[in-house]
Amino acid sequence: MSAATTRSRTPDRLCAEAVDLARSAAEEAAAPGVVGEHVSLVAEGDRVVTHFFEAKELGYRGWRWAVTVTRASRAKIVTLDETVLLPGPDSLLAPEWVPWSERLRPGDLGPGDLLPTEAEDLRLEPGFTGEDVPPPNSVVAETVPPSHDLVERVEAEDAELTERRPIDESVANGRGAIASVAEELGMRRARVLSRYGLHVAADRWDESFGAQTPMAQAAPASCASCGFLVPLAGSLRQAFGICANEFSPADGRVVSLSYGCGAHSEAAVMPKPPQPAPHVFDSMGTDEFPLRPAREGGSVSSEPDGESEDLGHS
Repeated sequence: MSAATTRSRTPDRLCAEAVDLARSAAEEAAAPGVVGEHVSLVAEGDRVVTHFFEAKELGYRGWRWAVTVTRASRAKIVTLDETVLLPGPDSLLAPEWVPWSERLRPGDLGPGDLLPTEAEDLRLEPGFTGEDVPPPNSVVAETVPPSHDLVERVEAEDAELTERRPIDESVANGRGAIASVAEELGMRRARVLSRYGLHVAADRWDESFGAQTPMAQAAPASCASCGFLVPLAGSLRQAFGICANEFSPADGRVVSLSYGCGAHSEAAVMPKPPQPAPHVFDSMGTDEFPLRPAREGGSVSSEPDGESEDLGHS
């Protein structure tokens, strides 16, 4: 260790004894009664010492007034260098500043707010502008009127070319036809989702409503077999859909096909209420209807009736 380093770590005696000078400088910068007790001192270098005083101001818990004093070589007069309020090891600090683009969270956008996107946003890529010439084998190129070479080949093959309606100049150069087809395909926007943007959105949706969520782990079946699932268009339909069950926690949300909940359409189907069987009528047999009650019933006397015998009745 060099001698200069040893001297810099040893506080200068005259500078270390200048506590009153440092306190008066701190009170001048702050206010009387705000500067507290002397806490410590640190040797900043040769004949340079910083004195720390407790700060009693409201809202600055743990902060310290730092007053740096120094003296010239071979001089006995200590002079003031600087006075500043610094945070201590256990001080209350504000959170580290974060740019607004990193502080923004889903749900922060309110009515009337505008959220700008960067010109080089990785989630987006330029859409179809109509200025580029499409490849010869593309679907868009097939809509362009046939050239003279095509007409010559048709005549050489002895084929018949159907009549086409007159075309204006905008269609003749291919711009009008290309723009119309691009608009039908949804490609006439200035920017569209890039492959990275699709992957980021898919990861975000799968994290919220995917197979690893607690709801999906306890579900009786996945959304792939649910009748309330509305499929998406494009490549995302292979893994995602929209829930249309108002009783599901994911109603109106994009859900993964591997997600599931207890409101699955086939999880518990309520049985139909039982219906009584229809009455059976026997139209083939005969029913016996006696003219008088049976004697075993007790309502008919066991003695024969004379008048009935005379009439031939038994």
